[in-house]
Amino acid sequence: MKRKKALFVKERKVVQTVQGINAVDGAGVHLTRVLGHSTVKAFDPFLMLDSFDSENPQDYIKGFPMHPHRGIETVTYLVQGRIEHQDSLGNKGVIEPGCSQWMTGGSGILHQEMPQAEKRMLGFQLWLNLPKSEKMTEPKYFEIRKEDIPIFKGDGYTVGVVSGVYHDVEGARPHHIQAMILDLTVESGKTVIIPTKKGETVFAFIIEGDGQIGNVRYKEKSAVLFDDGDYIEVQAADTPLRFAAFSAPALNEPVAWGGPIVMNTEEELKQAFADLEEGTFIKK
Repeated sequence: MKRKKALFVKERKVVQTVQGINAVDGAGVHLTRVLGHSTVKAFDPFLMLDSFDSENPQDYIKGFPMHPHRGIETVTYLVQGRIEHQDSLGNKGVIEPGCSQWMTGGSGILHQEMPQAEKRMLGFQLWLNLPKSEKMTEPKYFEIRKEDIPIFKGDGYTVGVVSGVYHDVEGARPHHIQAMILDLTVESGKTVIIPTKKGETVFAFIIEGDGQIGNVRYKEKSAVLFDDGDYIEVQAADTPLRFAAFSAPALNEPVAWGGPIVMNTEEELKQAFADLEEGTFIKK
């Protein structure tokens, strides 16, 4: 305990909890929607978080056929399962267990994601808002393979550093929003401490198992938002815990959100949909 106090001054406390709800999206994919329109302000710059967890391929194989994005980044991360994807830039590939696809929609991109039938589909997709100055940046994406995600091993826990830094272990460096994304597994009864940057939005998403923060137990498929501070502390309850931790600086900008497109004003949103109608959506 002395070591913790020496390194970290203020522990972040929980200020909001969002329990995911069942939803259907794409061409009929059953998923758990955790973050959405109602959480935009509190979780800025994190816009949407969808969780996938099914052992029935009929829940997800219809997938997400070709659709547009503008003004955001999408981050897909799989614990189990496989998703084939391709886009209007000519990219195609497969997201496999322990891998991530980080796509910048920018000025406009069309892509599709088609989950393949597997024993279990487990993972999430996160939408990150782009700042006004970068909304219309050139679309791009980079693939983060399992071997690109370094692992930190602690006392009863492991941390996969998808992006950002955990202690001295550095993951991928994003092109735009410098978000930290960690994939953590914690043994039953064990605790993990995650240093955080002051002033950033920080939340945890419980993928599997129940987590305990302070004296409160939080169920799986829930997002837990913290106030400001130097670190968060999460304990696995009576079963092993898997959760993701996220941190990024808030944008504090207006949000105009329509389906797969997120801009700053209603005028920009209308223009985006007009571009789709006129065939001028793809700029690069």
